[in-house]
Amino acid sequence: MTATQLERARAGEITPAMERVAERENRDPVFVREQVANGRAIIPNNHQHDALDPMIIGREFATKINANIGASETTSDADEELEKLHTAIQYGADTVMDLSTGGDLESIRRTHIEHSPVPIGTVPIYEAANRVPAPPDLTTEDLLDVIDTQARQGVDYMTIHAGIRRDHLPLTDGRTTGIVSRGGSILAQWMEAHEAENPLYAHIESVLAILREHDVAISLGDGLRPGSLADAGDEAQLAELRTLGELTEIARDHGVQVMVEGPGHVPLDQIAPHVEEQREICDGAPFYLLGPIVTDIAPGYDHITSAIGATEAARAGAAMLCYVTPKEHLGLPDEEDVREGLAAYKIAAHAADVASDQPGARDWDDALSAARYEFDWGRQFDLALDPKRARAYHDETLPDEQQTDARYCSMCGADFCAMRIDQDARGDGLDALETGRPLANSAAAAVNVPPTGTHDTAGLPEVPEILCEHGVESVVAEDD
Repeated sequence: MTATQLERARAGEITPAMERVAERENRDPVFVREQVANGRAIIPNNHQHDALDPMIIGREFATKINANIGASETTSDADEELEKLHTAIQYGADTVMDLSTGGDLESIRRTHIEHSPVPIGTVPIYEAANRVPAPPDLTTEDLLDVIDTQARQGVDYMTIHAGIRRDHLPLTDGRTTGIVSRGGSILAQWMEAHEAENPLYAHIESVLAILREHDVAISLGDGLRPGSLADAGDEAQLAELRTLGELTEIARDHGVQVMVEGPGHVPLDQIAPHVEEQREICDGAPFYLLGPIVTDIAPGYDHITSAIGATEAARAGAAMLCYVTPKEHLGLPDEEDVREGLAAYKIAAHAADVASDQPGARDWDDALSAARYEFDWGRQFDLALDPKRARAYHDETLPDEQQTDARYCSMCGADFCAMRIDQDARGDGLDALETGRPLANSAAAAVNVPPTGTHDTAGLPEVPEILCEHGVESVVAEDD
């Protein structure tokens, strides 16, 4: 049996995955190994995921973004899900979770793994619940079988809701929004029906044995995360967090890489203290947050409400952010929602990396600012987070080709453009500004400079015909 990245790091080995991560993050491979060895970072890297371009999740590295996609019982199919996968990768997702609850789940997952250069995550209890008439009909054998099947397929990390326990359920009785985690609600119903402990907690060693065999990282799910500001930081959430700390130690003892999931809906002022509390309870394991959403008033705009919270969480030390789309609470996201959610979260992650002084993070900002001052529109578009949208917005009002060389845009026009006026004044004797910001020598590496989707795709199959028909030309944005 091949050892896990954690076990190999503890043994002093710098693996090829660690070498690749060091190259992408512009860090010393020894530092990468040390972070993995002490559990402060993980490299999701299933032995069976041949097309994977290794990446790392940890506080000392660039903040990562996960995109959730998935078919439901009523909406989406395999082709549409693959298109969402390509869109997510193209617009900068560092990992993708397949949360499908309908359709041919094994086929969808197999196709994702075959076509994805980023880690694929799942929530096995969804498929297990899909196999039985109702949650109480689930057995421990059902759960372990699904986990084993997905691990053998090549899934890189799995959300396992082992932290929600029977004793925690009464703590949710006074909540405004009850239990909002799908996995948490399924297990709560099972525990109530059987008057027994959560089988994922009771049989955690069997779960970990499967994950270790394939080097699948465990993402300890927060089944009692708050679904409203009113429930944030309540005793139910904190009781589960303490159990997640216990499970973190057990997973590491079994050689399994572990990260911990967090809320949810949290007022802005409570986010940083919660991140610090998680790090203390879970011994510095990477923290992976959904959002958090900082106000409950904006259905249709929760990619914005959550990006505000995500920026604060990442600045406080969260290692990965799970994006939220405009459809959150309202419906299944489509391709455009995936694009909007990822744009919001790329901004959040990058802003936090700049504030946290991640190596080279601001080089991208400085390069774009220089291009803007020089009226180098082509360079500005190329450096933009979303080049197609930046160019389209510019060309809506100044569509002529020669206007891409103009020293103004339609906001101020030629006469009132402050930068043009400033440049003209400097040309008359004021000191010239140094504007050269080449990215070629940037301290940043592939994870935090444009274009956003710069993964090694050498091991991927050709883009399926269905995607070409929708205008998708490659699995990721082309590297400059």
